Amino acid sequence: MPRSLVGLLVGLLLTLAITTEGFLGLLLAIVLGGGGLVVGRYLEGDVDLDALRGGGRRD
Repeated sequence: MPRSLVGLLVGLLLTLAITTEGFLGLLLAIVLGGGGLVVGRYLEGDVDLDALRGGGRRD
């Protein structure tokens, strides 16, 4: 199973452990699921955080 999928599932399962219902629970599920997805993609090498920090090649 790809790490990005595992990260997404972990984020969603953490949300279920924290909340049970309501609009806030929905928002939290979206945020934690997205965070888990980003972490999983970073671990797979699909996300380059150096580009976000401006750590690209300098002349």
